[in-house]
Amino acid sequence: MLNVTLYTRPGCTLCDEAKTAIQESGVTARITEVNIDENPVLRERYTNDVPVIFVNGREAFRHRVDPEALRRLTMSNLATEKCVPCRGGVPAIKGGELRALAEELGGGWSVVDEHHLEKELTFPDFASALAFTNRVGALAEEEGHHPDIHLAWGKVRITIWTHKVDGLTRSDFILAAKIDRL
Repeated sequence: MLNVTLYTRPGCTLCDEAKTAIQESGVTARITEVNIDENPVLRERYTNDVPVIFVNGREAFRHRVDPEALRRLTMSNLATEKCVPCRGGVPAIKGGELRALAEELGGGWSVVDEHHLEKELTFPDFASALAFTNRVGALAEEEGHHPDIHLAWGKVRITIWTHKVDGLTRSDFILAAKIDRL
């Protein structure tokens, strides 16, 4: 979940448009709105720049919110890591560590029975679903980590777990985050 702070002022059309863009982006966000006119320091700093939008404590936008750029901000840092081949002999991730990784991953992935990750995506037709499946396959080869992929007309279901530990490892979350970037 993103923490979004909007520095706005009453009657500002751009401010209203920014709020709408955030809500319609599909991003899960905790939104705090701050009226700059109630704080002399903020009023001086942002007078002609509202709305100013901070995401997780950093300035992300001024005047307008780019929904696609906002969605990219939700992507986990996991996607910047590399999958590490599992040799077995390590325990599967469970409990609090598993919950923390699942929260960091986000993106609509479900943790099923503390055993595997699952996500179903929808597409307008079979060709689009197949093209996405092929991109996932290429990514899996590149990462050396291979999910189960179920392809059907207009949908793809992906299931990920590490077979050698019969459960989840960090690499499963890394692969899921990379799939979200496709």
